[in-house]
Amino acid sequence: MAVAFVAMGSWAAFANLAHPMPRPLIAGLVQGTLSALITLFLKRMIEALSARLPGSAGYWVPPVVAIAASLSLLSSIHWLAGTPEILRTIVVPLSVTAVYATTYNLALRRAAKAGQ
Repeated sequence: MAVAFVAMGSWAAFANLAHPMPRPLIAGLVQGTLSALITLFLKRMIEALSARLPGSAGYWVPPVVAIAASLSLLSSIHWLAGTPEILRTIVVPLSVTAVYATTYNLALRRAAKAGQ
């Protein structure tokens, strides 16, 4: 969680550097906090959905839900925080979420299939 805070918070600050302080700092703190919390929540949510969904739905629903939840949460909170460059701020964290959710879910499905 600390790595997510530092990495994504730093990215958000960088993405907003063209704007006067404290905007980049606020964006970084908001994104860092959200990334740390989302990391914890998404892992559990992906595990729960992957275990409960049979067949092909178990492969695509968990990552899609993770990406949609992240997108709505990130865009809403950054909008409320007054982040000037919302799209630029969330594109990297959202990309990381997509790769992580897909890869982790695939690993869970393969492990479950091997354990049967």
